[in-house]
Amino acid sequence: MDPSDGGYVFYGDLAPWWPLISPPEDYEQEAAELAELLVSGDVPVHDVLELGSGGGHSASHLSRRFALTLVDASPAMLVESRRLNPTCAHVVGDMRAVRLGRRFDAVLVHDAIDYMTTEDDVRAVLATAHAHCRPGGVLVLAPDHTRETFTPGTDHGGVDGPDGRGARYLEWTTDPDPDDTEVTTEYAFLLREPGGAVRSVHETHITGLFDRATWLRLLAEAGFAPHRVVERTAQDRPARDLFLGRRLEG
Repeated sequence: MDPSDGGYVFYGDLAPWWPLISPPEDYEQEAAELAELLVSGDVPVHDVLELGSGGGHSASHLSRRFALTLVDASPAMLVESRRLNPTCAHVVGDMRAVRLGRRFDAVLVHDAIDYMTTEDDVRAVLATAHAHCRPGGVLVLAPDHTRETFTPGTDHGGVDGPDGRGARYLEWTTDPDPDDTEVTTEYAFLLREPGGAVRSVHETHITGLFDRATWLRLLAEAGFAPHRVVERTAQDRPARDLFLGRRLEG
């Protein structure tokens, strides 16, 4: 994840808990689908840039196939990612503004794109992707929701670790104002330390919500040939809209 304002405790003080909140092994099937989309452009794909890579859980699977450069705004999350992905390059940076001075065969922005709550935010991320993607290469965007697929709901999860720690979470997402481009998610975490002490943390996250036409329009404006695909998922949730952009010449 890439909360580019740096203000979420989830991606700061709680970063070491991320592997127990959302275990890396849960990303294997999704990463396999993302890999197929990343190679759907017009160029061979070896070097891939992921913007908003968070703790590197998707990368832990994608790195078996690609050479990855991982960018995230949270230094604490990149510490966790380096432990999991020691062969990947890691860069601290805001995905709206970072410039690495090189191009990649493909670019991935997973659900970190959700933290872009205005069209201008999205435009900035797409400009970053365009600056780093080879002509003919593909940008893959994986927002959690579009306006057409969004429904209020809850989720929960978490696991125990081998060191005696354990984590459980409850996630509650609503759309308080259907006329704006934001949704609200309340997170409640129960975190058990190795000695058995349990503490709770609550945090509110504000994320973006755009319709399909907006995603496709913004991709086209940014210099990509846009395309929407429907995710294939075995998880107990609605399939997401995924957006692809093949970078045009120029």
